[in-house]
Amino acid sequence: MTNTNSTPLMGKALLQKVKELSHKPRRETAKECGYYSVTKDGQIRVNLTDFYDAVLGAKGVPLEPGSTKDGRGREPTFRVSVHKNGQIVIGSTYTEQMGLKPGDEFEIKLGYKHIHLKQVDIEEKEAA
Repeated sequence: MTNTNSTPLMGKALLQKVKELSHKPRRETAKECGYYSVTKDGQIRVNLTDFYDAVLGAKGVPLEPGSTKDGRGREPTFRVSVHKNGQIVIGSTYTEQMGLKPGDEFEIKLGYKHIHLKQVDIEEKEAA
């Protein structure tokens, strides 16, 4: 069964599908995630390079230097400041790279001079 979407999977959806298909060969996994093209004579060509780039991107490892800019042309700096109201804003560039949606939840762990955010999985929420 192949991906019926016209566009390949990306972000969290891609990582979830890769996890589900971990028992299958790489080419078949890439194909089922939508990383293939059909030639003029009807043959299917799997695009492993695009698939690997998408998996790395979904894990937060961008390979193209210009791909990390937000809509205003700014590049993420991986530095933020505490606002006057005490809040820290991460920014949409990072949440989009991770494929986050409104309502996604995180567990916050405080350490000495660091804050660790861990996304709460659906399985964890259901078990609680």
